[in-house]
Amino acid sequence: MNVLAFVGYSGSGKTTLIESLIPALKLRGLRVSVVKHAHHGFDIDHPGKDTYRHREAGAFEVVVASENRLALMREFERPTALSVHHLIAELYEGVDWVLVEGFKSSDLLKMEVWRAPSAEYAGNPACYPDDDFVVAIATDSPDQLPQTTLRPVLDLNDIESLALWLIDNQERFVYRPELYA
Repeated sequence: MNVLAFVGYSGSGKTTLIESLIPALKLRGLRVSVVKHAHHGFDIDHPGKDTYRHREAGAFEVVVASENRLALMREFERPTALSVHHLIAELYEGVDWVLVEGFKSSDLLKMEVWRAPSAEYAGNPACYPDDDFVVAIATDSPDQLPQTTLRPVLDLNDIESLALWLIDNQERFVYRPELYA
C-alpha cells in the first residue's frame, strides 16, 4: 500500500482535496482508504442502537457488519494516544492508497495544503520550511508561498494532475510497516 499524509491548517482544504482525490484514484481502478485524525469528543454510534448499548454495557470492542459495510468501535478504558502507524495497521492490507488527513507531526511523507490569506481565509504559516517530511505543496497561490522551495508545487484545483502526480510517484509512498514496529 502507498501512504501519503495531507497536512495544513484548519480551513486550508485538506478534506476537500482528499474528497476529490478519492474518485479520481478509484476511476483508475485503485482502492483507497482514509485515516483521519479526530478530536477526543467524536462518536459514530447513536444512543438506543444495539451497538451503542453493547459499548455502554462495557464491551471493549464492538464490530458490526452487513454485506456492504463493517465498523469497528473500540472503547479505551483510559485516554490512549494512538500513532498514525497504529491506525494504518488496522486497515485492510489490500488497499492501493491510504490518504491520511492530519497527523501533522508524524513521520509520514506529506503533501502540504497551503492557501494564501484572502477575504475568505485568514491564512496560516506554511509547514514545509520546517518539516523535511513535506514532499510536495498543493496550493492555489504558488506565487505567494512564504519561501521558495525545490519541492513540487502542485495546483490545488487540478485534481487530475494531482492524482497523476501521486500515481507517477507512488514508489516514494510505499508503506513499510516494519520501519515503524
